[in-house]
Amino acid sequence: MASELTPMMRQYLDIKDKHKDAILFFRLGDFYEMFFDDALVATKILHITLTSRGSTKGGKIPMCGIPYHAANNYIARLVESGKKVAICEQVEEPTPGKNIVKREVVQIITPGTFLADEILDESINNYILSFNSRDGLYGLAYADLSTGEFRVTEIDNKEQLFSELYKISPAESLVPEQFSKDDLFKEFEDVSLGAITVNEDWYFDKELSRKEIIEHFSVGTLEGFGCEEMNLAISSAGALLRYLKHTQKTALNNLDVITSYNANQFMVLDRNTQRHLELVQNQEDLSSKLTLYDVLDKTKTPMGKRKLKRWILNPLLDINSINKRLDVVDYFVAEGNKRKYVRALLDDIYDVERLSNKTSMGTANPRDMVALSYSLKGIDVLKSKIKEVIPLHLENIIKNMDPFKDVIKLIDERIIENPPTTIKEGGIIKEGFSEEVDELNCLVKGGKDWLMELQKKEVERTGITSLKVGYNRVFGYFIEVTKANLSSVPGDYIRKQTLVNAERFITAELKAQESKILGAQDRIKNLEYDLFSELRHDVGLHIDRLKKTADLLAEIDVLSNLSEIAIINKYTRPRITDKKNLELSDARHPVLENILKQKEFVPNSVNMDDAENRIFIITGSNMAGKSTFIRQIALINVMAQMGSFVPAAKAEISIVDRIFTRVGASDRLYHGMSTFMVEMLETANILNNATESSLIILDEVGRGTSTYDGVSIAWAVIEYIHKDLKGARALFATHYHELTELSSIMKGIKNYHLAVKEYNEEIVFLYEVKEGSCDESFGIHVAKLAGMPLAVVERAHDILENLHEDSFKGNIKTRFSKKENLPREQLDFFNMKKENSILEKKIKEIDVNSLTPIDALKLLAEMKDQVSE
Repeated sequence: MASELTPMMRQYLDIKDKHKDAILFFRLGDFYEMFFDDALVATKILHITLTSRGSTKGGKIPMCGIPYHAANNYIARLVESGKKVAICEQVEEPTPGKNIVKREVVQIITPGTFLADEILDESINNYILSFNSRDGLYGLAYADLSTGEFRVTEIDNKEQLFSELYKISPAESLVPEQFSKDDLFKEFEDVSLGAITVNEDWYFDKELSRKEIIEHFSVGTLEGFGCEEMNLAISSAGALLRYLKHTQKTALNNLDVITSYNANQFMVLDRNTQRHLELVQNQEDLSSKLTLYDVLDKTKTPMGKRKLKRWILNPLLDINSINKRLDVVDYFVAEGNKRKYVRALLDDIYDVERLSNKTSMGTANPRDMVALSYSLKGIDVLKSKIKEVIPLHLENIIKNMDPFKDVIKLIDERIIENPPTTIKEGGIIKEGFSEEVDELNCLVKGGKDWLMELQKKEVERTGITSLKVGYNRVFGYFIEVTKANLSSVPGDYIRKQTLVNAERFITAELKAQESKILGAQDRIKNLEYDLFSELRHDVGLHIDRLKKTADLLAEIDVLSNLSEIAIINKYTRPRITDKKNLELSDARHPVLENILKQKEFVPNSVNMDDAENRIFIITGSNMAGKSTFIRQIALINVMAQMGSFVPAAKAEISIVDRIFTRVGASDRLYHGMSTFMVEMLETANILNNATESSLIILDEVGRGTSTYDGVSIAWAVIEYIHKDLKGARALFATHYHELTELSSIMKGIKNYHLAVKEYNEEIVFLYEVKEGSCDESFGIHVAKLAGMPLAVVERAHDILENLHEDSFKGNIKTRFSKKENLPREQLDFFNMKKENSILEKKIKEIDVNSLTPIDALKLLAEMKDQVSE
């Protein structure tokens, strides 16, 4: 086949052969072209026209293309569909006599390495993760190329691993080939880890990886990064660096430090809990709308938004660290003018984190550099404004923020105030910075003045008033004359181009001036590009300082934001204690109270400890607010431990190491799991992983099976928490009223219910939590509210009344007959049809005529006892 192809197509196939797993964007002029199978795949995803170019074996070669200047949007769509894109560019200028220019792949774009500003969500980190495991130990390394974040950790608990993976939510994950055959890989795929790339096992070799990391960071040991002994994390990090260098074809200077951390520093929020509590993503459309993040986010900077999400998903376990954050929030709450001033300053700061990384990677444009300079100028103002008596943590943040006067000077003395986004068309460098650029600009400006004079002179010379001197990128400078005036054209005019209504000419004088002007313009473009590239390199050398200050700016943004939210929503500073207690006065659900807006949310108080008030069994009507109440407790714990004020009049909260939730009904049919199986799996996970310092939220456990099975399982679950998880606190919402009996036989279990009021055969939800149990669910009333047909509602009332009267005994026809069809005689309360009924026999033996009143009462008491038994 190759012999039938043109040299260009053979070049394409040679390059494609080295990148079989990617769609090859082959640069031809102003387009990226795709051929063969790549074209067939791309046209379906991108909805662009499929054409053909040349032929092979008698058939046309499929082809499609996109404009290179619009590539990012097309690449994004391919990446979102799970494809990799290899960008192949011309790497040399065409020369006369040469058949084909040299082309090379300059970048491979994958889901975890896509960096286009117009596509990336400013509030979300675009993580790429590398994973390795051995003997129950798991090594994680992940990075965000857009911010330069690079982190590693090791975890020895499978559930904690999945919790961490779900928090990271990478766009792409790398795994060794051996792991892809492991049973755990199926679970790994189910955690929403983006596109999964399987690499050969040698990629993850420990010694090769250690060498890769040491060479990248130019260090002799990894002790300074705190990961010297993390062999699996090192193997993952080395594999990740190798993969990124292969795809980005660059040195990755923005990954200048590797941060190790211990997952045990943070509260464990497993994937079910993150999902059920809707912390940063709702369950309906997976957006951040109507989530805790949505309520807490009034941050001013993109890096502040990303940090707020990380704080929500990683509540702290250290009381001192929590209080440091709360001190700063408290300060900004009290100092209203300072808060407003700081937030106004932050409002003018761009994404310093991503801007500095683009600079380091050599992808920043002139406008990015000006935005970086503008943002850095706000730091000095911030430092000068907050300098009186302030919390120690805020003082340290301010002290460690670099004012970057040297970097600002580098940018401001070189780049004009409103530069273009392009870097190869000139118009970037300030007047006065480069003598050569200034001289060339004068030449070009003078040349343009000369062209205006030429036009005036030629009009006078020829008498053609419509004559004009113009410029075209293809044909250069020209003199244009309409066809009606061609008879007046002088003899020294040389015809250059024919149009429908005009002719274009050149003169020797104009040709000479054209060479001067175009030569000067080309020289300006090249010179300005070199000067800008030099500036970008010099600023990129400060990446470490820039990233540290960007992180501090983000922290101030989040802390001042939390103070703003506290004032708007009337939140209170929680008191964090080392006692195992939870005392909330007039607590509210942070998300629901925002949704209600006009309606006032009904607050409730709660007092839990590890002794008398450890497990709450909560009953009440459907829609009365059981789920809202138990979830708000969990959300308030998350808020307090992340360093936020909380929606309560008063709050005293002890550290919770883990929050577990089992809420709602869902199935995993694609894994062959029913709703009840999922319910049992989630409950088993809670019981197997909760500790004495955990908070457990259970909603309707056991409802997915038969009543007797469900009650039995729910009862046993509560018993297990009570006996085997001593100290753990639990809130158990249920419709199984039988469970309320546990409070009378087990110390530490208390009954609560959500109050309702019956009025004119209707019920009113009060949303108040009161001590004691409730034995009515009012399910039929809820069905009515939902718009169930009236006939169904009335029929359900009939059946419910029959069931209550018959106590699930007697004839099924009796229980489910319509009222008007029931026999008129009294219901057979004593089950008389049972031949050997003890009660029946006893009644028949009574001699009514000889009974005294006292004997009658004694006999009635005995019969009552028998019925109860």
